[in-house]
Amino acid sequence: MTPASPDGMRMSQMTSAKIVVAGGFGVGKTTAVGAISEIPAIRTESWMTAAAAQIDRLDPGIDKVTTTVAMDFGRVTIDEALVLYLFGTPGQPRFWPMWDDLVRGAVGALVLVDTNNLANSFAAVNYFENDADVPWVVCVNLFHGVATHELSEVRDALALPAHVPLIAADIRDARKVARALLAVVDHAAKQAIG
Repeated sequence: MTPASPDGMRMSQMTSAKIVVAGGFGVGKTTAVGAISEIPAIRTESWMTAAAAQIDRLDPGIDKVTTTVAMDFGRVTIDEALVLYLFGTPGQPRFWPMWDDLVRGAVGALVLVDTNNLANSFAAVNYFENDADVPWVVCVNLFHGVATHELSEVRDALALPAHVPLIAADIRDARKVARALLAVVDHAAKQAIG
């Protein structure tokens, strides 16, 4: 039974859930969290320097000048009954040991991939397939709103198991990020029911 407030109105039960936004270096995790967070997203970004150029290599033509060195954090209220807390992982291999801590307590994960650099996504897919015990959804980030490959081709290239949902979204758009996060929540609910 829903408890009553002092004025006699029924109060709804608020549920919160932790979602991890993961993926390789430069796939858009910080952008996704920032696009949808209703609070100013907490970012642990640092300037990329010449000293890190050999560690955090970028393809020519990419204008990325900062990198996440710990995590991103945001919050979004889906409706009167559900609040999502978003934790974005750092993408560089040197920070991967943090992923176990970030995933702990999560109901699911949204794994972003970039089809322009699919090899950069293999480690994240491998982590959620073999080392994490949370339901996960793979989302192709549609940079500039354009799909460069069919989703079936991406599924084959990543060797995704059939039970892992694969979607696409321009993660600069808060509505598209919301749909992607709801896909994670729905997938996690189905997994919990069994």
